Amino acid sequence: MKNKIIKNNKTFNSIGAFSNNHILYNDDCNNVMDEMISKNIKVDLIITDPPYDIKNTKTGGESYLNKSFQKSQDELTKFNLTKGFDYETILNKMVKLQDKINMYIWCNKSQIPFYLDYFVIKMGCNFDIIKWVKTNPMPTYHNKYMTDTEYCIYVRKGGYCNPENYQDGSTLFQAPINTKDKKLYKHPTIKPENIIDRLVRNSSKENETIFDPFMGSGTTGVSALKHNRKFIGVELLKEFYNISKNRIVNSNNLDYKSLDTKLVS
Repeated sequence: MKNKIIKNNKTFNSIGAFSNNHILYNDDCNNVMDEMISKNIKVDLIITDPPYDIKNTKTGGESYLNKSFQKSQDELTKFNLTKGFDYETILNKMVKLQDKINMYIWCNKSQIPFYLDYFVIKMGCNFDIIKWVKTNPMPTYHNKYMTDTEYCIYVRKGGYCNPENYQDGSTLFQAPINTKDKKLYKHPTIKPENIIDRLVRNSSKENETIFDPFMGSGTTGVSALKHNRKFIGVELLKEFYNISKNRIVNSNNLDYKSLDTKLVS
């Protein structure tokens, strides 16, 4: 479905900014999705990286390696990225935003069974599991396999999916941990932009709308605009909302304004 952004006196009850067919909200995604649903706003593709479900964030040990790994775990805890989220409530709203289910959801291994149960068993979706295998993982393999893979559940029910070449059609991405972006944008679970680029190309068309309810550092928004898609992004934490906004501005030479728009079909 093609959408457009227009000026309107009836605004979302959210703090945010807009420019060039992109709207960013500094708010709880529940609030924004409720508004979108009430106004029958639809999106064509959802790409998002919600909080993971990590049972144990303590590494133990005093070695340099353990201390380094503990630092990254502490960052996840600091930004409340280890306790999952209200799955049923959020997913039900995400589904209502699409005429045809078409979503990429990053997750950790323990979340996969729930997503498969919700989307495949209950919703009757097709699915793939996209894997980012890190070529430079931290060598923490005592009494376990290394944590060298991140997972992205791709679910669709009538949604568009059309990889244009052999590489884009692969469900396996091999790339190093993007340390430079982590330092630059300060988000502990930031994903490589070139991976998000592939997802955008594979499952959306130009001028379609991509939604990210857990925007983080704004990678999905940067990729959407780069590929001539519209974008709606929501981030609860003010720090990352500002990072996202500045990153998208700097990547695309935009001039953001105070939010006084709404998206309409």
